[in-house]
Amino acid sequence: MSACVPAGATESAHTERAHPPHSPPHGRGPRFRVAGADLSAAVAVFLIALPLSLGIALATGAPLQAGLVAAAVGGLVAGRLGGSPLQVSGPAAGLTVVTADLIHQYGWRVTCAVTVLAGLVQLGLSCLRVARGALAVSPAIVHGMLAGIGVTIAVAQAHIVLGGEPQSSVPDNLQALPAQLARLDPAALAVSVLTLAALLLWPRLPGRAGRVLRRVPAALVAVAGATAVAAAAGLVLPVVDLPSWRSHALAGLPEGPVLGLAAAVLTTALVCSVQSLLGAVAVDKLASARPGAGHVVRSDLDRELLGQGAANVVSGALGGLPVAGVAVRSTANVHAGAVSRNSTMIHGLLVVAATLLLVPLLELIPLASLATLVMAVGLRMVSLHHIRTVTRHREVLVYAVTALGVICLGVLEGVVLGIAVAVGVALHRLTRTRITHKEEGGVHHVHVRGQLTFLAVPRLSRALHLVPQGADAVVALDGSFMDHAAYETLQDWHGTHTARGGTVEITGRRTGVRIAEPGDLASGPAPGGESGTHGDCRCRPWTAWRNHQCDRPSPAPDAEPLPDEASGSVATDPRTAPEPDAPVRGRTPGGIQLVRGLSTFQRRTAPLVRGELARLAREGQRPSQLFLTCADSRVVTSMITSSGPGDLFVVRNVGNLVPPPGAESGDDSVAAAIEYAVDVLAVRSITVCGHSGCGAMQALLDSRPASPAATPLARWLRHGGPSLERLRDTGAPAPRLAGRAPADDVEQLCLTNVVQQLEHLRAHESVARALKEGRLELHGVYFHVGEAQAYLLAEQEEDRVFDRVRDVDLAV
Repeated sequence: MSACVPAGATESAHTERAHPPHSPPHGRGPRFRVAGADLSAAVAVFLIALPLSLGIALATGAPLQAGLVAAAVGGLVAGRLGGSPLQVSGPAAGLTVVTADLIHQYGWRVTCAVTVLAGLVQLGLSCLRVARGALAVSPAIVHGMLAGIGVTIAVAQAHIVLGGEPQSSVPDNLQALPAQLARLDPAALAVSVLTLAALLLWPRLPGRAGRVLRRVPAALVAVAGATAVAAAAGLVLPVVDLPSWRSHALAGLPEGPVLGLAAAVLTTALVCSVQSLLGAVAVDKLASARPGAGHVVRSDLDRELLGQGAANVVSGALGGLPVAGVAVRSTANVHAGAVSRNSTMIHGLLVVAATLLLVPLLELIPLASLATLVMAVGLRMVSLHHIRTVTRHREVLVYAVTALGVICLGVLEGVVLGIAVAVGVALHRLTRTRITHKEEGGVHHVHVRGQLTFLAVPRLSRALHLVPQGADAVVALDGSFMDHAAYETLQDWHGTHTARGGTVEITGRRTGVRIAEPGDLASGPAPGGESGTHGDCRCRPWTAWRNHQCDRPSPAPDAEPLPDEASGSVATDPRTAPEPDAPVRGRTPGGIQLVRGLSTFQRRTAPLVRGELARLAREGQRPSQLFLTCADSRVVTSMITSSGPGDLFVVRNVGNLVPPPGAESGDDSVAAAIEYAVDVLAVRSITVCGHSGCGAMQALLDSRPASPAATPLARWLRHGGPSLERLRDTGAPAPRLAGRAPADDVEQLCLTNVVQQLEHLRAHESVARALKEGRLELHGVYFHVGEAQAYLLAEQEEDRVFDRVRDVDLAV
């Protein structure tokens, strides 16, 4: 008989077994240990947070200590209690406009009280577990809000950059800008230009020395360099003024109109919450995309909201700015290799130490330098990538209205306008459903383009009743949504029409397969002679393919194999297939998976491709390109190139390497494949495709001089030696990704390796001859697995850039 015991009792029992009664008890609990990666990441984040916190406080018009208080509280409180361990919280540029408006209307002490109340609202929302509801906000609204805030920040800080004082609104700042240009301060402008030049040029330092120096944050270099130059030149400029902590203003009782204060509290709480929750999701993606990241635990969004609320309560009570998750610092934390929340908390401790010990140095910083830093951050909030994304998804109107609303009216008003426009756009799309009917060869086709909702039911019913009784009908659904009213209408007509002798085929136009809906909507013979729902399994075209096995009932003890009608071979009946872990006839689980995969191919896929494969068998293979890529299981060539049988001649090996001709490797397989593809198959292009997180490239970076008894893998990886030498050659131009720098040395080597293997290809005699005759092209591709994004190499003079592959309009 077994008994249930509490979890704590179980832990206690395990502890007693681990430490017998006669052993001396531990005098202390487990020691607190900090990983070296967390410590280095904390230092990197601190160096970014220090100048940014002062700059954001300056932009809001708050006491400069308020930015440091918020940075320390965000690191210690939100870092300890939050549900996103790698997200760094602090004073955020996205809250600058909201906070500046509060200070202008109510004063600093009331603004601190509003921050405390906003934190309490966040705590209440976390208790209600509604954090995921924030993700329902359209990204176009969020990006538009950030863009509007960025423009507001940049226009206001432009006055400080020129040596003046900002106005209270964007229109006033724009109106006063010509007069400010007429009386600009040369010293302030010089410091601002120096700061901006450092921000732009520091991340682009070339060579090996540049890679080392770039580890120091550009923001710190820019502000420290401008401060040093201003002090050495004896420039007279307004500088940071940190009053004594004894006179630091804390939160006071809220005073003012109740409705105005309530709106301020809700605005602060919502902006903080949405920015923090979206930031937590983005941090999860960044962490999972790191090389060797393995399994990444997703953020607990409700706990993250609790941590942000607690941080705002503490920050407001101590006289700090509102706190939210910050993209710049969080990105730096992930890229610096942080592995736990310790990095965020240590960064908070470093801010506290700097606040207490570095006041004399901080008071040397020119305000013009901080304003330039914040202006650059504001301009970066207007992201061209976001604009292209919302344009591609036809949400540019929502983005533009939100941004203009924030700039002209305020954050809350702009977001409300954006939500209203987004709802209008969604309703407009729901009502734009085209339903057509036509007859071809005695078959009636009803084509539905758009979303099928109750609004389209009358038109759908009219089109369906144009199909005569007993006729053959095909209903093509070209949309991604069908509500219950439309489903019931379609199902009722389907049952009535088939009962009167007609036939109905319901398909998805883009997928070309029957849609499996509950009940009998998609029933009828499917390829292979099975129903559209495949027995008890409803497999849809978008079902995840990773280790996919349909849910089926357990096998009958006396199940016999069924003959496959198409091929005459023996295949396992899917309805009596064994469970994945069931031992069947001595087969291993991997063997069972293989048998299931073969059975599924014979039953579902083979009938669809048999005609094409029969044609290829008669005519022989005529591929258009040789595709040389890594053996990594995550790189699916047919998927990323949208190709089918007979299109690609694929060569795969560890590291997508092309040994140069004459290499003493004892393995001519790659050279033989190249010669066969070029001279026999007459391919028109050769593509070398590298990918992110390549284990072969990591092994190359970690490799040491091989011993005489090197393994086969080590001997093969010697062919990657030229790529490693090319990476370490500071004089050679390094290939780069368009839009961002390579994430680390492994990604840089992956890009360099593609370029180097193309050089090896050109050295092969058959390739060189075909290139000279103009009948062959070479292409380089880099596939980022985590982003599902392909990059195509574009060689322009000495510059080698991997640019994103986007939609291409083909002229007919």
